[in-house]
Amino acid sequence: MRRRSPTSECSDDSMEKGLGKNHHPRVCLLASLSGLFWFLLLYFHFVILGGNHVQDSPSLDPIFLNSQSKITPQSNPINRATIGSAKVETRAKKAQPPVIQPVIRDNSTRRRRDPESYSFMRALRTVENKSDPCGGRYIYVHDLPPRFNEDMLKECKTLSPWTNMCKFTANAGLGPQMENADGVFSNTGWYATNQFAVDVIFGNRMKQYECLTNDSSLAAAIFVPFYAGFDIARYLWGYNTSMRDAASVDLLDWLQKRPEWNIMGGKDHFLVAGRITWDFRRLDSDWGNKLLLLPAARNMSMLVVESSPWSANDFGIPYPTYFHPAKDDEVFVWQDRMRKLERKWLFCFAGGPRPGNPKSIRGQIIDQCKESKVCELLKCGQSGESKCHSPSSIMKMFQSTLFCLQPQGDSYTRRSAFDAMLAGCIPVFFHPASAYTQYTWHLPKNYSSFSVFISENDVRKKNISIEERLSQIPPEKVKEMREAVISMIPRLIYADPRSKLETLKDAFDVSVQAIIEKVTKLRKDIIEDRKDDNFIEELSWKYALLDEGQTQIGAHEWDPFFEKPKDGSAESDNSSAEAAKNSWKNEQGQHS
Repeated sequence: MRRRSPTSECSDDSMEKGLGKNHHPRVCLLASLSGLFWFLLLYFHFVILGGNHVQDSPSLDPIFLNSQSKITPQSNPINRATIGSAKVETRAKKAQPPVIQPVIRDNSTRRRRDPESYSFMRALRTVENKSDPCGGRYIYVHDLPPRFNEDMLKECKTLSPWTNMCKFTANAGLGPQMENADGVFSNTGWYATNQFAVDVIFGNRMKQYECLTNDSSLAAAIFVPFYAGFDIARYLWGYNTSMRDAASVDLLDWLQKRPEWNIMGGKDHFLVAGRITWDFRRLDSDWGNKLLLLPAARNMSMLVVESSPWSANDFGIPYPTYFHPAKDDEVFVWQDRMRKLERKWLFCFAGGPRPGNPKSIRGQIIDQCKESKVCELLKCGQSGESKCHSPSSIMKMFQSTLFCLQPQGDSYTRRSAFDAMLAGCIPVFFHPASAYTQYTWHLPKNYSSFSVFISENDVRKKNISIEERLSQIPPEKVKEMREAVISMIPRLIYADPRSKLETLKDAFDVSVQAIIEKVTKLRKDIIEDRKDDNFIEELSWKYALLDEGQTQIGAHEWDPFFEKPKDGSAESDNSSAEAAKNSWKNEQGQHS
């Protein structure tokens, strides 16, 4: 018996339907339409839709740190998916059947990027090369246009409205060599260094750094040799804010066009400014410029002689002293000499009062010193006294004293603290921001091992006798503290930029190593996708005091010293700007 085809069956059914025998012809028509519908649906799904999914599926391109890179349809997964969806919608309208849209799963948020795709991996891998003494320590230095550095030195007479800085930029930034007529110094290595000359000293030391590289992909960090301190010094008095900001804005515009910047958005860059941070943070006050507030600059690390306790992108480095040894032996000889000195005074103070500052405790300190038989005072008046401006007189006093009082200057810090420690004198601080939260790279975190802390509130309220407090420290403890101070000397001084110490690490070496460690940690955090979402920038000073491995901060005994107004006003910022302005006025009067 011959099998009938579906077509012939339908023909017979149609005939029978025409004869009125049954309803099979209608069923056959519905079955044909249904078959056609499913054929079109399957064709659309497997041929048209399937092909489109393969060709236009989003690829997981590397996501680089440079968020400013141009986004194109070929490189942006989201854009490609959108284009694919548009094609599907157009074809669906033509085909008409109901369409179930495909689900395109984007797993990019669940996948960790391949570490080897990061541009800085080559630099990180140099650490593993044990045969390379510079592994993990390479520094790349930007070749800036000379207007950002060298041209300033050529116009050195314009760097200060009161001081001829030309003599202080001599000898690679050390200033003129000092004579040792009083026998207070060593015969070599001593210079009349300006306290704000770190820009040039650091820049020239970098030229002698043993691990410089012309290949930025090997660099553990990138140095920007911009003389920011000298730049602001030129325009603080008698110039508008646009003029003060011009070089900073131009510098950042230049940097952001460099390929080195795009690797990490500037987070591996650092520069040095030999001024206090408040000269670069113009807010409500009209003081200073806005270098440290510019968005791009906030990615960089800025090394200043005084940092802000409430900001995360600037770091304190020592003021330069008068001592700049060229050899290790010069340091060792000096340290031995400081150990053997006889110190006839219990404590001393070199400085002047601040009658215009109601918060200053200098007046009380001067009074207590005058009333004590074991305190030596070198008082500096408004007109200035020759001894106050004589490095020999100041260092001689420090060398003959056990404890050197270091209250706040016009701002938190003062150069005198480093001159004192260079002389082997134990510093006495009255505010934690005068040293402890500032120079965390250079000073021990255990501050009681090398210094004495007396709260300025106790002095202000006359609740404490400085002489009595210092007299209570046992002689053995004093000896230990003095030895701790003397052992710290190499880390607090800047070696002669024209040479290099053999085994000792000076303030420059310590600072560069700290920057390298900071950048290296950041790179590793990026690879591991580690983020501290709970970081509070206004509590930056607390994070700097944490021990290695610690991440959590809590209540601290120094909280009252760093509280900002609860009403959100900028009183603390304005007072800091005012302090910076006063320091310039006192510089004009040649105060210590």
